[in-house]
Amino acid sequence: MLASTAGSGNSEDLSIADAVARLSGAERTATPAAPVRDVLGDTDIALAYAVQQELARRRESGGAVPVGRKIGLTSPAVQRQMGVDQPDFGVLFADMDVSGRAEIPSGRLLQPRVEAEIAFVLAEDLADGELDVARVRTAVDHAVPALEIVDSRIAGWDIAITDTIADNASSGLFVLADRRFSLDEFEPREATMRLYADGELVSEGDGTACLGDPLAALAWLARTARSFGDPLRAGQIVLSGALGPLVPASPGMSFRAEIDPLGEVTATFS
Repeated sequence: MLASTAGSGNSEDLSIADAVARLSGAERTATPAAPVRDVLGDTDIALAYAVQQELARRRESGGAVPVGRKIGLTSPAVQRQMGVDQPDFGVLFADMDVSGRAEIPSGRLLQPRVEAEIAFVLAEDLADGELDVARVRTAVDHAVPALEIVDSRIAGWDIAITDTIADNASSGLFVLADRRFSLDEFEPREATMRLYADGELVSEGDGTACLGDPLAALAWLARTARSFGDPLRAGQIVLSGALGPLVPASPGMSFRAEIDPLGEVTATFS
């Protein structure tokens, strides 16, 4: 997991403990909590990632298995929706993968929203050297269309950047399609996306919405993860970021994303 980024001062330790208690309590009671920026501040990114790290450590100690990362807040439209101005990342765990299920378990979610994106699966570690777009391209084994079901333990999605980072980048669940594509078969930045909710078009965009290129988002994550002491590894899944605005989801709703040329990915909420 991530190397510790916060200092060891008592005030920082108390801030981390307070934020962890608030977010873990929201998860345990299924009741969204007040924002944690009152104890972390609006801009202390390192402190927010220290909270994320501690929550992830607790999850792992309970038996959860990390399988990759998600990149959040890559789309200008989503940044405007969320009121933030930079990307972040979170940890994906195996029990977040609900691919192939007949229904998405709504009972596991508090305030779900859906976004369509490209998921990469890595064939190589991204730990050394110049981690630019050319390098990360060679490390990708395949890509698939994906739906990320983001969620927030913060009441009303009232988040600043430190709130969402601490809350594992507002992670929830994710769905991967079956058909795999190599990067010889398509160019991620040229992919187009349409997202439908109960048959109605609710979001659209393309690969340039994701930091200009989903591979640029992957390169950003590779550099950032390495700087935190936990580089990306072969076999990991990376959700590269939204290709368009995210959409609120309610029990019973069905979503279908068309990501050309990759095909469709669907999800129906219980």
